[in-house]
Amino acid sequence: MKVVIASDHAGYNLKSRIIEHLRGGGDEVTDLGTDSTESVDYPQYAMEAARAVSSGQADRGILVCGTGLGMCITANKFPGIRAVGPGSSGQAEMSRRHNDANVLCLGERTMDAGLALEIVDVWMETPFDGGRHSRRLDQITDLESVRELE
Repeated sequence: MKVVIASDHAGYNLKSRIIEHLRGGGDEVTDLGTDSTESVDYPQYAMEAARAVSSGQADRGILVCGTGLGMCITANKFPGIRAVGPGSSGQAEMSRRHNDANVLCLGERTMDAGLALEIVDVWMETPFDGGRHSRRLDQITDLESVRELE
């Protein structure tokens, strides 16, 4: 699977562990930065990863910052992106089964690396169930064409 991954300075160390973990499992991983713990603005990195997934250049994206929240908010601004920030492997599983989540957002400062890698594994391995969930996703996708919600 083609995966893009990006982080800000606060997520750099966890991002590095996730890259090593995914590559060890045979996934094709593209690191979009940042390349150190020197302070940067997270939206720039979230935007680049979200564009890659939105355009089909990557199958999925993983974003890491201090909490995962800013990355998630940014990524969800892009068409076709369903970014989630699960706090457990059960939430990660359901985000794939029911929501076909295509961007995973994690917080280096809010969870230990062991839990983060467990969430990554479950999220990467879980398929989308389709069926009634596809109908619901279509309703969400329709919102992307609405200019102003009433």
